[in-house]
Amino acid sequence: MFLKKVDGPRCVTLSDGQVLTRADLPPENTRRWVASRKAAVVRGVAYGLISKEEALEIYGLSAEEFGEWVSAVSTHGIDALKATTVQKYRQP
Repeated sequence: MFLKKVDGPRCVTLSDGQVLTRADLPPENTRRWVASRKAAVVRGVAYGLISKEEALEIYGLSAEEFGEWVSAVSTHGIDALKATTVQKYRQP
């Protein structure tokens, strides 16, 4: 078996015991960002699987957009990342 050389860890264990690997992250060419894909990227950065800079570069995100994802998850949970419930969790 051939393993591709990568910087950083290949997998991390989340606080609930789940294992998150680089294979669990969305593909680089992702155009449709559903809540689960956003959450996977946020968890990957939070637990040190990938760096924030690497995530921004790979997925073509702005720092502001990623920051909004992180604050939404930390404040309201993963449901706040759903496009249909954005107004419910938006700050007045």
